[in-house]
Amino acid sequence: MFRLSSVCPFCEASALSRRLRSRPWQQPSRGAATLQQRKPSRMTLSPNVARGPPKPSGTGKSTARKSRNTPFGGMNVTQPPRTFPSDGRAQRQVSAAEQRRATRHSTQKPERERKEPMKALKMQRALAKVSYERRGQVKQVLADTDRFDQFDLLPVIQESISTQALRGLTNVSPTPIQSLAVPVLLGTEDGKRRRRRKEVDPEGPAKKEMQQFLLAAETGSGKTLAYILPIIDAIKRAEKAEAEQERTQAAQQEKNERLFELEPPDVDEPQSASGRPRAIVLLPTSELVAQVGALVKSLSHTIKFRSALISTAHTATVIRSRLFSPNGVDIVVATPHLISSITESNPNILSRVTHLVIDEADSLLDRSFAPITSSIVDRATPSLHQLILCSATIPRSLDTYLHKRFPSVRRLVTPNLHAIPRRVQLSVVDIEKIPYHGNRDLACAQTIYDIGKEAPDPDDHTAMPEKKLVVFVNEREKTLELTAFLRSKGIDATALSRDSDDRNQAEILAAFTGLNPTRSSTPTPASSGARHLPHTKVLVTTDLGSRGIDTLAVKHVILYDVPHTSIDFIHRLGRVGRMGRRGRGVVLVGRKDRKDVVKEVREGMFRGQALI
Repeated sequence: MFRLSSVCPFCEASALSRRLRSRPWQQPSRGAATLQQRKPSRMTLSPNVARGPPKPSGTGKSTARKSRNTPFGGMNVTQPPRTFPSDGRAQRQVSAAEQRRATRHSTQKPERERKEPMKALKMQRALAKVSYERRGQVKQVLADTDRFDQFDLLPVIQESISTQALRGLTNVSPTPIQSLAVPVLLGTEDGKRRRRRKEVDPEGPAKKEMQQFLLAAETGSGKTLAYILPIIDAIKRAEKAEAEQERTQAAQQEKNERLFELEPPDVDEPQSASGRPRAIVLLPTSELVAQVGALVKSLSHTIKFRSALISTAHTATVIRSRLFSPNGVDIVVATPHLISSITESNPNILSRVTHLVIDEADSLLDRSFAPITSSIVDRATPSLHQLILCSATIPRSLDTYLHKRFPSVRRLVTPNLHAIPRRVQLSVVDIEKIPYHGNRDLACAQTIYDIGKEAPDPDDHTAMPEKKLVVFVNEREKTLELTAFLRSKGIDATALSRDSDDRNQAEILAAFTGLNPTRSSTPTPASSGARHLPHTKVLVTTDLGSRGIDTLAVKHVILYDVPHTSIDFIHRLGRVGRMGRRGRGVVLVGRKDRKDVVKEVREGMFRGQALI
């Protein structure tokens, strides 16, 4: 039986509290002075600094060491650690998704991205990379060549270079691509003597594998002359060898007739050279066919060979008379579609081709041209000695195609490939500022007026009596619209696109590609009292006028739209600064344009750096 307490628990608790309040001196005191004494001084080292690492206990287990992955983990240390602690155990493992999320929301850029040049261009890069080590090696090779007479060309070809090909130019020294490519195509590289090609017995060993070359150099560097001179030299030497062989066979046949005193048997005459050229140059447009064909034709006046340029700009009668002339033909300059259509009806046109040139290879080997161009190469391969690809840029698509189709191609690349010449100045006009307020057409017209009113340079002896400008747009529909606006402002402007009449395209380009002053076009219609810009001609075009057109007379280029890729930058700004001349480009930049890309292009041009 339990015994109940006579004291109430609440009364007992209150009595205890009264006894504690009556003895306040027995309570623990924790004042500010006591806390200050117990707190260690930050300027005083711990007495345990000189002690070594903890020794293992008697059980053989080492005492756990305090982690240094804290804000004060490196304090009171007299010797540096031999190895840094691993973050795998001290820090929390972060998943790949969390790392990407943290990088996306981070405000600071990584160190690699801050130091990496051309970041904006790399975001839309389409060019194959060429190492700067290789560029430096090419520079050393080019330092020893500065005259055309150093090439092992026939004397008549040497004389025609200055009198026909480079007529009117004071500086007739070879360009880098010519110094690099001509000796290799001739087979006289490193000062070696020309290798004589021995006649191959049909029943003997197999034919030697054809040589494959890629000529890549900046715009306006003379690539056409770099491959035309070796081809003409090979044709003339082949003609000489065939003439000697015919004389030998005729003498042997005459000797046999006298020996047996019998009439010679009837044999079929050798197949005629009509419609069977020795060399074919393929170009993407009829404008380039006319340009390259004019150079080949000028050389034929003194070197004496037969050439034919055919394109869709000519009638069927003209094409037939040029290609199937009774005297034969040596070099044909044409477009792939035209050669392919002729080959379907007359396959013998490719039976004697020893040299095949694919100029503007980045265009002729893209999706639209690649099937037709590849079929022509396949049909001409049995007789080919050399396959020459030529381009001002090496896109990634072309680089991949060459690795798959022509893995043994030899690349002849100049040091300044994919770089806009430093002699070209690039200016930027912000169309969002006053007085344009986002009106791109008005900014373009005002820029043309500013250029047209500039005084000519007194030191420039090649100045034309009238200034010629080229305006590039991204869409061909904009050419007619912008041309009409410029004409309303008193500017002599002409549109050139795929929609233009084929008969007028050659006349339009002739006013912007020749060095000789041309006759002024029809005055721009304007109302009375309206202003007019005299002695200035403007060509508004798309990329049709940026591929290979030799615009020596043009010194100013306006980029109405910011180009989509670095390849378009190179080709459009390459219309100026050709053959060592100075030029100027102006790009119009708006609110929605990529200003970071334009900035990197300007910085790369200033340094002479490739846009890759």
